[in-house]
Amino acid sequence: MKQKILVIDDDLELCTLIRKYLETEGYTVSTKNNGVDGLAEGLTTPYQLIVLDVMLPQKNGFDVLTNLRKKSSVPVLMLTAKDSEIDKVLGLRLGADDYLTKPFSMNEFVARVQSLIRRYTALGGESAVEIASALIFDNLSITPDTREVLVSGVSVELTAKEFDLLYFLAKNRGKVFTKKQIYRAVWKDEYAFDDNNIMVHIRRLRKKVEPNPKQPQFIKTVWGVGYKFDGRDSR
Repeated sequence: MKQKILVIDDDLELCTLIRKYLETEGYTVSTKNNGVDGLAEGLTTPYQLIVLDVMLPQKNGFDVLTNLRKKSSVPVLMLTAKDSEIDKVLGLRLGADDYLTKPFSMNEFVARVQSLIRRYTALGGESAVEIASALIFDNLSITPDTREVLVSGVSVELTAKEFDLLYFLAKNRGKVFTKKQIYRAVWKDEYAFDDNNIMVHIRRLRKKVEPNPKQPQFIKTVWGVGYKFDGRDSR
């Protein structure tokens, strides 16, 4: 079965170009040209990836992403016409998995798409996390085969990338990883970007799973090195 990608962008020529390149790679591509139609399509039809422009008519990309994340953890690649640090950080905070600034190389675009989809379709449409028993640390439970995270028995909704990052650190409890090592392991790509991507994901994770995000119990910063996961194994 072909993997399905939804492109939400009001630039009709770009949508046509993206469709051409992605269909050449074997993907099935649907396009929507405004935020309202794009959100409705993203919430009602299963996709392996959504490509989402920031500047959209009727409903902007940030609003679309916010509403998507209330019900879906589908990977989202955001496109922005502005080389703006604020736009990139805001997109990541709202749950985007990656971003590209227009104009971009189609070869780079396809590579980003392939990298994201590779992470989420290796198990018949699910994320490429090996089936294993749950990891339990005090009040935090992480179940990789169902991708469920519980905090004090309450389910916590994570984006696909947030789960991959949390699971990678938790299954390597006590080990210290540099940002470069984390990026290679979780994003499956070379570390060629600034630190904001990882830092934003870490910040969001702490808000969702830590009893006190300002004094993290699990995801700890090792100053000058990177991050590690700490916690007592309660299995």
